[in-house]
Amino acid sequence: MTAIISTPYSRDLGDELRHLRESCTSFHGRAMAIQLGWDPSKVSDIELGKVRASEVDLVQYLATCGKDINFANEFRSRYYNAFDLFFAQVTDNVRTLAMTEAMATKIFSYDVLIMHGLMQTEDYARQLFVDSHIEAPEDIERLVQVRMERQTIMRRPSRPECVFYVHELALQLPLGDARLREDQYLRLLFNTHILRVVPANVCAFRSPATLYEFGKAAPVVYSESETAQVWAQDTVAVARAKRLFERLDAVALDAEQSKRKLAEYVSGLREDPHDGGTDLA
Repeated sequence: MTAIISTPYSRDLGDELRHLRESCTSFHGRAMAIQLGWDPSKVSDIELGKVRASEVDLVQYLATCGKDINFANEFRSRYYNAFDLFFAQVTDNVRTLAMTEAMATKIFSYDVLIMHGLMQTEDYARQLFVDSHIEAPEDIERLVQVRMERQTIMRRPSRPECVFYVHELALQLPLGDARLREDQYLRLLFNTHILRVVPANVCAFRSPATLYEFGKAAPVVYSESETAQVWAQDTVAVARAKRLFERLDAVALDAEQSKRKLAEYVSGLREDPHDGGTDLA
């Protein structure tokens, strides 16, 4: 067992091991350690994703949970890169993302063309999936529900401190009808921690990024495309992300100016009788 810096994915897979122990055995953590002949702290550290388990340790752990060699091989293939400081996942793997959001003490995000998932209304999220034509139609409602479930962290007493930077292009995106866009603007006005609008004439920042900070873990940078989720915990990547958000802080409208900008967009929708054929007056 090797001590090493934990990552979002190592914590995710460690939590998956804990869930296997709880669902497939009657052992609590100390009893599992006794069963395996390990020190109790070893079970805890592996399940928290704080240390890398050896292949033998993983096989022994999974066998104790009643898993066969095929299951063990599949898990080992995922675990192999769990502690990499750079790693990528398929976009439909939301477990690591949701767990990272739930553990974060601070979240700084920047989005260019769409609203951050933690700020989207249900109809807005659904329209994004529908318009992409990438997800299977029968999967869309499940994906929307998962996105809405992620947002429960925003209602917790111990919710993370969040600053959402959104480019004005995202406000101008003609997604859905006017009613859908108005509801999304109102969500941003009244149900967001801190929203900062990056004016349309600022075009230097073209890629979305999110920086997560934690109480007892290293910061991590996250970005997502239509094909992959990319995580970076390397010190250089984190330092670049911090410089990005320092620069965004300098060029974005402040919180009150951003609210006034959003109110302008709401007024514009209500005054335009030709927008989407919906009367918002």
